[in-house]
Amino acid sequence: MPQRNRSIARLATFAVTLALVLAPAIVSAQRAELEKIIKRKVLPNGLEVIVVENHGVPLATVEVDVKNGSFTQSPEFAGLAHMYEHMFFRSNAQYPESESFVGKAGDLGAVFNGTTAEERVNYYLTVSADSVDAGIRFLTAALTAPLFRQDELERERQVVIGEYDRNESSPFFRLNKEMDMLLYPGNFSRKNVIGDRQVILTTTPEKMRTIQRKYYVPNNSVLIVSGDVNPEKVFAIAQRELGSWKKSADPFVADPIPVIPALTKNQGVIVEAGVGAVTVFVQWQGPSVGADPKSTYAADVFSDVLNDPGSKFQQRLVDSGLWQSMGVNYYTLNHVGPITISGQTSPQNLRKAIAALDAEIKKFNDPGYLDTGELEAVKAHRAVTSAFDRERASGFAHTLGFWWSVASLEYYMGYVDNMAQQTTAELRAYATKYIVGKPHITGVLIDPASRQQLSLTTQELANGGSE
Repeated sequence: MPQRNRSIARLATFAVTLALVLAPAIVSAQRAELEKIIKRKVLPNGLEVIVVENHGVPLATVEVDVKNGSFTQSPEFAGLAHMYEHMFFRSNAQYPESESFVGKAGDLGAVFNGTTAEERVNYYLTVSADSVDAGIRFLTAALTAPLFRQDELERERQVVIGEYDRNESSPFFRLNKEMDMLLYPGNFSRKNVIGDRQVILTTTPEKMRTIQRKYYVPNNSVLIVSGDVNPEKVFAIAQRELGSWKKSADPFVADPIPVIPALTKNQGVIVEAGVGAVTVFVQWQGPSVGADPKSTYAADVFSDVLNDPGSKFQQRLVDSGLWQSMGVNYYTLNHVGPITISGQTSPQNLRKAIAALDAEIKKFNDPGYLDTGELEAVKAHRAVTSAFDRERASGFAHTLGFWWSVASLEYYMGYVDNMAQQTTAELRAYATKYIVGKPHITGVLIDPASRQQLSLTTQELANGGSE
C-alpha cells in the first residue's frame, strides 16, 4: 500500500476506534437527548414550529422552510422556485421601498440567506438572542405579503442568469444535466434547480404569485428557531406574528407530483472538455424516503461502508491503481433520490477501470461482500457525527429543515436508531433492489483528444465498458 494510503487508513482507523468507544452511549441516548432539546408545536393554521434550545452562545437562528423547490416545477416553471427565493428578500407590504427590507436586516445585525434545492426552499437569519422577536417579524413580512415589483424582478432576473452562466461554464454542469435528463425521463424540470434560461428571462410577477398562493402557505411550511431561546416564548411569538397567516388547501392533494417513471435500459453520456483526469459517474434511481424509508437507512450505511478506505471496494479499485479516487453516495429525497458512484482515472486506464467497477458492482449483493465489523464501525462513526452536527445551532436548524421537508422530523428523530439496526442482509437487499443488475446511466467527462484516441462511445458505456 502506498505511504499516503497507509496514512489515510491509520487516520480512518483512529476515527473509527474513537467512534466505537463513544457511539454506544450516543446511540442509546440519541432520541432521548433530541427530545430534551427539540420542542414542537403546530399552530391552528397548520404551521409547524420547532424550537431547539442551545445556550452555548447568545445567538439564535430563525429559519423558515417551505416544501417547494424544483420537484414542484412543470417545464413552464423550471427555475422559478429559485427565482422566488431571490425575490423573497425584496420589497413587501411592510417594507415597500427597494432595499428597505435588506436595510432592516442590517439594522438587526443579521446574517441572512436562502437556498433552493430539489425538495425544499429555506430562508434564515442569525441574530443575537434578544432579537428573536424582531427576526420572526422580519421573516413574517416576507412570507405573508411580498410585492413582486417588476423593477426588482428585472434586477433579480439578471442575478439568477448570472448564476446560470457561471454554472453553464463548467463542464460538470453539462454532464450532470445530460445525465439527469436520462435518469429522470420526462421529469427533468422537477430536478432542474437552476432552471431553464428562457423561462427565467420571461417570468412575470403573476408567476411568482402563483407559487406564493400554492406553496407559501402555513400548512406547507415550518418555522425553526435554534439557539439561546426559550421554547414557550418562541411559540407565543409565532402565534402572535404568524397565527393569522391563512391556511390553504394542501398543494399536493389538488395537484399531485407526477410519479417519475422507472428506467428501462442502461445509457451512456460523454461530455468533452479540456480536462486532465477522466471523471466517471454511474447513477441509479434510488429509494423514495416516503415510499421506502427502510432502504434509505440501508443506502446510507452501504455508502459509508464502501467509502471507508479499508473496504474491499476501495482496495480493489483505488489501491490497485486503476482509479485515483472513488466515492459512493445516496441523496435522500422523497421523489426518487439518486444513487451515485463517482471516480477519476486516467485516459489510459479508463476501459480497465470501468470494467473493474462493473465487475465490483455485480458483487455488491454477494453474501460475503460486506462483514459485520465494517457495519459496526461506520454506524458508530455516523452516530458520533450526527451528535456533533447539533452542536452548532445554525447548522442544526438547516439539518432539521432539510429532513422536515424531504421526510419528516420523526424520520430524523429515529435516524441514528434505525441506522444502528441495519444488518448485512438488509444492505444486500438494498443493493439487489436498487443497484445490481438495475438500469443505470454512465457519464464520462474526458478531453476530446483522449476520446478520439480511445474511440469511446456512449453505447460502450451503457454496456459497462464493453464495446
